[in-house]
Amino acid sequence: MNLYRTYFDMVAAGRKTVEVRVCYPKLLDLKPGDRIRFACGAHECLTRVKRVACYASFEEMLDTEGPVNVNPDSPREEQLANIRRIYGPEKEALGVLAIEVERVDQ
Repeated sequence: MNLYRTYFDMVAAGRKTVEVRVCYPKLLDLKPGDRIRFACGAHECLTRVKRVACYASFEEMLDTEGPVNVNPDSPREEQLANIRRIYGPEKEALGVLAIEVERVDQ
């Protein structure tokens, strides 16, 4: 999975533990124990899925998961605005996935 540099660096450092995606059909099979290789340019970071949760909106997801787990460097309202710039309303309407991950050595 590709990540923007800021988010990639947080995952690689173990500071970002919840990755946010929308409920694309290809992601609905994710389950604990699965591995996700995040990439940013030539850099990669291997993680293990600890938990997957589905939500109706980004707001519900942030309120439940806690903004610090999604992005420890930004306040909730800024995160909400950033996520909605990435995923428009039609994507949010698909549902929201919160994927809790932990970094693993390769």
